[in-house]
Amino acid sequence: MGAGHSHSLERPPRASERTTLILSAIVAVVLFLTTAGAMAVWPSDWSMLRSVPTTYEGAEWVSATVDSVDAQTGVATVTISGDEESGGQELPPADLGTFDYEEGDHVRALQLETGELIFGDFERASPMLVLLIAYVLLVVGIAWWRGIGALLGLAAAFGIIIFFTVPALFDGANPLVTGLVTGSGALAMLLYLAHGFNSRTTTAYLGTLAGLTITAVLAWWAVGASNLTGIWSEEGAHLELSGRSVDLQGLVLCGIVIAGLGVLNDVTVTQSSAVWELRAARPDISRWNLFRRGMRIGRDHIASTVYTIAFAYVGAALPAIMLISLYDTSVGSTLTTAEIAEEAVRTLVSSIGLVLAVPLTTGIAALVVGTDAIARDASPSDGSAGPQVARTAAPTAGAAALADAPPPVLEPETRDRPDE
Repeated sequence: MGAGHSHSLERPPRASERTTLILSAIVAVVLFLTTAGAMAVWPSDWSMLRSVPTTYEGAEWVSATVDSVDAQTGVATVTISGDEESGGQELPPADLGTFDYEEGDHVRALQLETGELIFGDFERASPMLVLLIAYVLLVVGIAWWRGIGALLGLAAAFGIIIFFTVPALFDGANPLVTGLVTGSGALAMLLYLAHGFNSRTTTAYLGTLAGLTITAVLAWWAVGASNLTGIWSEEGAHLELSGRSVDLQGLVLCGIVIAGLGVLNDVTVTQSSAVWELRAARPDISRWNLFRRGMRIGRDHIASTVYTIAFAYVGAALPAIMLISLYDTSVGSTLTTAEIAEEAVRTLVSSIGLVLAVPLTTGIAALVVGTDAIARDASPSDGSAGPQVARTAAPTAGAAALADAPPPVLEPETRDRPDE
């Protein structure tokens, strides 16, 4: 009996068969609507991908290694990869402020028909590949199959964005529908590949979709009310001059919706797992107390994520903040400039969706993982009696002795009324 009880503690609670069927039906409806939305905004042309040339006629990009640098002029002598027999060639200074060439640097240069070299950028493939390999090895080594699933889901999600979202936006598709379809499809890939096909994952999926819908509605209102045009960014200006009709304001809207995916997903998965573990630890507490305890964890998560989002934005936008701080304008005018306002609206909208996603996910999880989940799923596979059977077994001498003992005094924190 003791072995059966210890085995039961290792098995997580699960939703009832009826609840599982209901969740499956809801997910089927969501995926059907996602597919219908994707068909409605499906791009008709992918020719815009890689359609803009990056070289002059007769010129080509080459990789080169810096052999030496003239300290007076800053001109570097380089050897072109694949053309080592031609010897060293001169590469003019990069004109990157105080950044100069150093011996051993790997650079990317544009070689004209005349043989002249023009600096393009530094080669970064090797250090980035090292970081990528280290990241993949750490994720797989620590998270095992969940890490592999997360990496596969991430690759699939980026594939959706590159081969569906981007062409659809270039094709003039509705940005709100495109953002929601992208979010729903990418979330399904990410969550189910990383966490498996189960009710806990479905709870996180539905909670994330609820938060994402709120984020999309708020973004639709905020972008219009704030007159965020998207043209003030360097990328927006280049898109406007690319010769293709792109709705830059719609691009801002879609970007806000997609930007909320990562943070929402992090919070909802954590909340769903927390409620499951609370039920496993206390199978007797009511759904309301389960929700209340889950929200204690959720409040801490909200507090930490709020400043995480803020600092993530400040770190990414630090050069822009420094530049704008040089201007002789008031703080209010600075914060409402196009460059700052776009990121501020994105952060605020995503944060509101995040805050509301916590109680929504916690409530769904408390409803899904019922009080009978432990008793139903705790029966060990070897056929020995689980805790449900143990409760109905004949009392032993030890049990009779315990019956005469005074009941334990529960702390106020644990006095939860079990479900009737």
